[in-house]
Amino acid sequence: MNHVYESLPIFAQNLACTWAGYVRARDRFSRHFYRTLREWQASEMSPLENLLTYQRRRLDAMVAHARETVPRYRDLRPPSQNQDARRAIQETLASIPVLDKATYRDHFEEFLSTKIPVGQIRQSQTSGTTGTALPLAYTPAAIAEEYATVWRMRARCGIGLRDRHLTFGGQMIVPFSQSEPPFWRQNVYGSQTLFSVHHMTPRNLQLYVDEIFKQKATYIMSYPSSLHLVARAMLEEGRVLPEGRLKAIFTSSESLLAFQRESIEEAFSTRIWDRYGTSEFAVSMTACAEGLLHVDMEYCVVEVEVEEETNEYERGPLLVTGLSNDATPFLRYRIGDIGTRLKGACRCGRPGDVYLDVDGRNEDYVVTPDGRLIGRLDHIFKEQVEILEAQILQDSPESIEIVFVASDAFSQDSEKSLLREVRKRVGDQMHIDLKPVRSIPRERNGKFRAVKSRVGRLTT
Repeated sequence: MNHVYESLPIFAQNLACTWAGYVRARDRFSRHFYRTLREWQASEMSPLENLLTYQRRRLDAMVAHARETVPRYRDLRPPSQNQDARRAIQETLASIPVLDKATYRDHFEEFLSTKIPVGQIRQSQTSGTTGTALPLAYTPAAIAEEYATVWRMRARCGIGLRDRHLTFGGQMIVPFSQSEPPFWRQNVYGSQTLFSVHHMTPRNLQLYVDEIFKQKATYIMSYPSSLHLVARAMLEEGRVLPEGRLKAIFTSSESLLAFQRESIEEAFSTRIWDRYGTSEFAVSMTACAEGLLHVDMEYCVVEVEVEEETNEYERGPLLVTGLSNDATPFLRYRIGDIGTRLKGACRCGRPGDVYLDVDGRNEDYVVTPDGRLIGRLDHIFKEQVEILEAQILQDSPESIEIVFVASDAFSQDSEKSLLREVRKRVGDQMHIDLKPVRSIPRERNGKFRAVKSRVGRLTT
């Protein structure tokens, strides 16, 4: 959050949120979005052979585009000519080397298409779920097609584009120093109330609950960890939303754990529809009525590097191939998450690959001296491109330690920028210790948590 926004009165911050909502909507809800949504709604329950043919056609087009316009991919082999769509997809992918995050980060410009006009490219960074921020380039069409997968799922729940909703996300929409309500802001254009996830003290949570009961929302979007705190406060008070008040809750950005689902669905008297996607515009999986995650085959291809296998499933690191982002094609990209793919068909009747879970996005909370529980602090590292990896460690509410692997470009200015981003989210009362290291130890699954806290452990 910049200093100008922080200094604005609340009504002006609401205007700023409304303007930002309008700007985002222009890219998300374009004509291409509406055309794609209609087409993909029609194809969702198509026979598997038809979906594979469509997916194969888009994969062939993306590979051809990469060979012609992306320096890193100019030596790729042409797509397979096999008549069988499934085998052609497998053969085409098998000829492409696996892409890891370090290679992409260190050679970012080699992955940029030379064909896309500069004015049509949007740029940002990943939020750095593992403390590793990556530069991104993408097109408005990629944004529109990702939102087509999102809204295809929401439309199944009877949700409309203009329906009023509540959001619990990582945006710094309320200054950390604010100690009195409201801890939420309004995006009037988007019919959206944005709740801060950085002010969730036990006292403040009662105010969140009061406001939720006042709101006439149709659905909620949230990180699972944030909404679980609210749900737990509601259940402890014995205050449960009446059944039918909300049509659905949509979660993303973190793994949805079983105990979180149970508490949230009980408190809000509606069911959760989860989604798995990434900032790279390379993968989308959306939930079905059975609570499983289906690959949106029109948008991506997902492979499993099998490490565990039974007659019912195969489990391992995921390789994702995006079919929408022409600016930086991600082909067989090792995304860093682990998935469990079921071998049988889903009982919901939707064809294609279905996943029991995707693991790798769980973090503990950071606890501040005034009792706030703050999740999803990986946003701290979104702009810290000089940091290769980072992890937040906490043993007491009074302090945190940030261990990080720095690139050669890391400087005193980089350190100041890092501290500034941390302070925005945890305030000025906490001691912060920065500790450069050569490497960060992994967990047994080969990954590491972005936040490990003994006082804010993610538990039931």
